[in-house]
Amino acid sequence: MSDIAITFTIVVAIVGLFVWNRIPVVIVALGTALALWATGVLDLGQALGGLGDPAVIFIASLFVVSAGLDATGVTAWAGQLLIAQAGESRARLLVLVGLLVSLLTALISVNGAVAALLPVVIVTAIRLGRPTSQLLMPLVFSAHAGSMLALTGTPVNVLVSEAALEAGVGGFGYFEFAIVGIPLLLGTLAIIVVLGERLLPDRSGRSMPSDLSRHAHTLVEQYRLDDAQFQLDTAFNSTTGLAEVVIPPRSALIGKAMFPGMVTPSGDLIVRAIQRKGENQGPDETVLAVGDTLLLQGPWQKLDHHLADPDVLVVDAPDLVRRQAVPMGAGAKQAIAVLLGMVLLLATGLVPPVIAGLLAACAMVLCGVLSVEQSYRAINWTTVILVGAMMPLSTAMSQSGAAALMADRLVALVGDGSPYALLGGLFVLTAILGQLISNTATALIIIPIAVAAAVEVGISPRPVLMSVTVAAAASFLTPVATPVNLMVMGPGGYAFGDYWKLGLPLMLWFFVVATFVVPMFWSF
Repeated sequence: MSDIAITFTIVVAIVGLFVWNRIPVVIVALGTALALWATGVLDLGQALGGLGDPAVIFIASLFVVSAGLDATGVTAWAGQLLIAQAGESRARLLVLVGLLVSLLTALISVNGAVAALLPVVIVTAIRLGRPTSQLLMPLVFSAHAGSMLALTGTPVNVLVSEAALEAGVGGFGYFEFAIVGIPLLLGTLAIIVVLGERLLPDRSGRSMPSDLSRHAHTLVEQYRLDDAQFQLDTAFNSTTGLAEVVIPPRSALIGKAMFPGMVTPSGDLIVRAIQRKGENQGPDETVLAVGDTLLLQGPWQKLDHHLADPDVLVVDAPDLVRRQAVPMGAGAKQAIAVLLGMVLLLATGLVPPVIAGLLAACAMVLCGVLSVEQSYRAINWTTVILVGAMMPLSTAMSQSGAAALMADRLVALVGDGSPYALLGGLFVLTAILGQLISNTATALIIIPIAVAAAVEVGISPRPVLMSVTVAAAASFLTPVATPVNLMVMGPGGYAFGDYWKLGLPLMLWFFVVATFVVPMFWSF
């Protein structure tokens, strides 16, 4: 078999495996790189080179920056502003949700923004008496539009910018994506406001994230602590928190005596109350038994550290409580400063994007916003490995001639080689594939085809690549198109067939922008 035939066979196989969804995507991606090496299409350096690519490292660094903003309560603060400003107006609520998630997405990626705002929007829906299905899909679809506002909005933007640089036409600037991102967002918000209520179901999901925004008050009521015993202004703030733990079977604490007000053996935490079967045990010593619950107070970092002990089971993780219930907590100013510094470096182009990202990620650790371990956990390794392991496929498609062959067929299919027809054809190809597999994986397959097609028609790759970016963001028709589509399926009470109803008019708008608006700003 020729290298072209082998490459096409591998592409068909991985698309089928992604759609089948029985094998982890990381294994499929790594298998792609190994198959390209084993069949001789690429040498070893080319097959594994994607894992060390600057774009992959940049994407990993963005996860750390996103976690820093979330961990310090910056996103919780933004969510509280949303609730305060929304009022009773449905249209105002949808627009504010869309603008907020778009801004966060542009800075910290789609996954990070939606994950941070999901509980906030659910709480908003509950408090306003609205079905979650009317808000959560608009949240996600607005995030997809917001991903086109800046380079950091999605890994696809980074990949496309790097592809343009390699094609010799220069990468895209940090805010250059906003040229089409703004009309995409405005059109998306208009369609959601006008059509959303009729096209979205009227229901709420069974799997709802916990609302921890008033967690401290909940614990005070649960353990019946009065003001004389306990000062909530001093016990629950940016530096100090509360945590509820349960004594599990076989815990070393069984049989130990404790009483309210005592300091734990570590010297870091204070026991505030003890309950057994829902009843307070009073101020005297209590010999702990299985199922007893303790209310502990201490610095957030100490709670995180000591409650990892297997001798206790944590009811609500202190880290999660802090993120929701302590807006603009400890380290928030440092996290915002790091974010602004990264944006400044990216916007001015003083250093390559990967350097700006690495500097920001390191600063989050050096400023004490995140520990090294937290920064490791913040990285979505599935995404990082998926991008790194799939990159060699783009190399193989270009090097083997497979991309050029597909470009020939595409140009022949769209007729006389009209640039607008080419953009339309690429949009359809990208959008269809992007509903079945990850839009990042889709972009890695389509990018070399797009560049080759542009060369064959004799036009600049820049408008073609930007059009592909818009198409990759149009992941609206199925819940499996992106992780965030799936993320809201349970809380929103959505069925598989709910997505395309609102998604289809949005996709038509993205088609118009990708085919006719993009060439207005990036000439052929």
